[in-house]
Amino acid sequence: MAYQAEYIWIDGTKPTPLLRSKTKVLADGATPPIWGFDGSSTNQATGESSDCELKPVFTCHDPIRGGSNVLVLCDVHLARDDRPHPTNTRVNCVRTAKKYASQEMIFGIEQEYTFLKLDGEPLGFPAGGFPAPQGPYYCGVGAGRVIAREIIEEHTQACIDAELMIEGTNAEVMPGQWEFQIGAADAVTVSDHLYVARWLLHRIAEDFDVVVSLAAKPVKGDWNGAGGHTNFSTKAMREDKKMKAIEAACRAIGKKIELHVSNYGDDIESRLTGAHETAPYDKFSFGVSDRGASIRIPWQVQRAGKGYAEDRRPNANCDPYMVTSLITETVCSAAE
Repeated sequence: MAYQAEYIWIDGTKPTPLLRSKTKVLADGATPPIWGFDGSSTNQATGESSDCELKPVFTCHDPIRGGSNVLVLCDVHLARDDRPHPTNTRVNCVRTAKKYASQEMIFGIEQEYTFLKLDGEPLGFPAGGFPAPQGPYYCGVGAGRVIAREIIEEHTQACIDAELMIEGTNAEVMPGQWEFQIGAADAVTVSDHLYVARWLLHRIAEDFDVVVSLAAKPVKGDWNGAGGHTNFSTKAMREDKKMKAIEAACRAIGKKIELHVSNYGDDIESRLTGAHETAPYDKFSFGVSDRGASIRIPWQVQRAGKGYAEDRRPNANCDPYMVTSLITETVCSAAE
């Protein structure tokens, strides 16, 4: 019996790429092959040379269609010479992860996002106005405090059914804002799983006429932004019982403020203001249990003297391939 393969890829939209997908019907037992698409319609080619390649890199069960149907995450390559497309950041992530494989870097990413109505207003905000100030919404329960839980429940189960590495979910500080966590895994795996989980979220919210926004600051003013907090550790960080490897990693990242922040997502200056649980985008700090620091070291890590650290600066709209590559290169090169 034939089955459906949903090919998913990252386009060339700027400043923040979008996810695209299309369906290929395959014969029973057939492996999803290299396919093509019109790059002139995805900001990845010009009309006179529009063909681009889709190369499958990660396949999982399709929890929406069920049965033997699959989701196929793809790399984009240039059809004319088979080179990785300039928008393909995964290829560098793979290269960097292999370069420092001996240090066994692993990641966990906290994906925040905001639900919007079709008119662009945040879900849960009254028409032309604002809800009560932040306070009761974070990890809340009850009508008026929690918005669209039905979408979260469906998305979470879909990720589980697809065997993605989802670790949890929670309502966030602003109404209509949520988070899910993916990890822990190497840079490439955590990024692959995060992109498929993002696609599933957009696809499921579509059925509810709800828009998923990854904007860094979806509502201006006294409201939290949306981040992609990135937890990371090397083997040394997980084994050293005196915090030395963790502190060395933080200091190494602190020497490259501009490099990291400029690649952590669009409109990062509006979110990293020093308020709303953020550090200023142009300054660097790290501290235990400090959500106002650039990098937070969890209290349990300090108690154990080993573990991981959380870079709180990446945006919700960050490219996980880019973020994990940068952290790996910076931390691991300094440790050599």
